Amino acid sequence: MESAASEPCAPALPAPALAYLEHVRVEKRLAPRTHTLYTLDLQKLAGFAQDAQVELLALQPAHIRRFAAQMHGAGRSARGIALILSGWRGFFQWAARQGLVPMNPVEGVRAPRAPKPLPKALGVEDALQLVNHVNAEADPWLEARDAAMAELLYGSGLRVAELVGLDVAPGPDTERLARGWIDLAAGEAHVLGKGSKRRIVPVGNAAVQALHSWLAIRAHPIAAGALEPALFIGRRGARLTAQSVWVRLRARARQAGLTTSVHPHVLRHSFASHLLQSSGDLRAVQELLGHASIATTQIYTRLDFQHLAQAYENAHPRARRKR
Repeated sequence: MESAASEPCAPALPAPALAYLEHVRVEKRLAPRTHTLYTLDLQKLAGFAQDAQVELLALQPAHIRRFAAQMHGAGRSARGIALILSGWRGFFQWAARQGLVPMNPVEGVRAPRAPKPLPKALGVEDALQLVNHVNAEADPWLEARDAAMAELLYGSGLRVAELVGLDVAPGPDTERLARGWIDLAAGEAHVLGKGSKRRIVPVGNAAVQALHSWLAIRAHPIAAGALEPALFIGRRGARLTAQSVWVRLRARARQAGLTTSVHPHVLRHSFASHLLQSSGDLRAVQELLGHASIATTQIYTRLDFQHLAQAYENAHPRARRKR
């Protein structure tokens, strides 16, 4: 729960605030719960104003910024602060229309930036469990295709759009249609990434073998003339969609016994995290992922530290905490 420490007690609301609440109740026909939240937010604002010894309608942007900082210091989340500021902003917009204030003191005041969440990555054992999984009861055609997709996503760190954009080989329309292709002889994937930037990423031996197995049967059930040049296709020969990849990967993860929710970007994060743990080469990871800025890649150093901290907690005798 968020702490309420250092937040002011709610005083009685002045007449303008009560008039605004009646306005939104009648004009906007707010649900009772929403009206209650508006009321609580204004009581919070009135409490801050009282502590600052300033009339509610005399508040300035500096006061609002200070109040936001106080809430942040008290442990309220960035999202929670943003919602409260939005409520205050609405009140002062109404007050300005009524001629009660010369300007809106909340305009331009933003909540503290929320910390960027760490990308989710599988542990090495879970990732291997997923890509090594074999469903003997599955359709061999689907099993070969899905195994190749999983190997390529984890082994090369592709985005799902890059995966479904791959062709079996370059053709006369490859550049015009902005597609990538696979070169198994060289062990490479020629990928078209964000911003139409091309890059070449290595394809590991396990993925090469899985792709050979898939390509050997890829065309078998497809009617003549219906087969697209796409590397990964559906039953009717059409290029597989990103949504289909998500669905098939989730199903594969369940079949493999993973309890973690798995989607294509989880495998991309896993690729980056595991590679960084092994090599420590942030610049190489940046190039392989196709990040324009290394700052984007640096989030994986936090994942790596998280892994190291967990290993320390689990293994070092001095790290054991008293229960």
